Amino acid sequence: MDLLVERVDVWAATIEDEPGGLAQALSVLKDAGADLQFVVARRTPESPGKGVVFVAPLQNDREIRAASQVGFNVTPSLHSVRVMGADRPGVVAELTRGLADAKINLRGVSAAVAGTQFVAYLAMDSLDDTVRAIDILQQV
Repeated sequence: MDLLVERVDVWAATIEDEPGGLAQALSVLKDAGADLQFVVARRTPESPGKGVVFVAPLQNDREIRAASQVGFNVTPSLHSVRVMGADRPGVVAELTRGLADAKINLRGVSAAVAGTQFVAYLAMDSLDDTVRAIDILQQV
């Protein structure tokens, strides 16, 4: 299977859980020229009135400066790999099976299909697991 597998930094920020909270954070990144490929936002039940947004990638000093102004930081505990390729039934099952067979526990998975292509973001618990996962996924 011909896949693009690469480590990615995921950035996170706390946002207000109110109309426009997410839009405000994303607008700052848009104005800095960020071309985001990954956005996940959710409420944080442990902090009423707050939410968290995760984005990737931020690619240059201008984007990173803008992101830091609205509270984004690289998530040091979220080690992520992006996998992209041609979509077909069961592709994410195959990827996750390869990692499971290598005893790599996944912290989280986000995957989607657009047209004939899929993209999956796989989060591991450690940098070591991430490096091992990249090797395994490149062989799937």
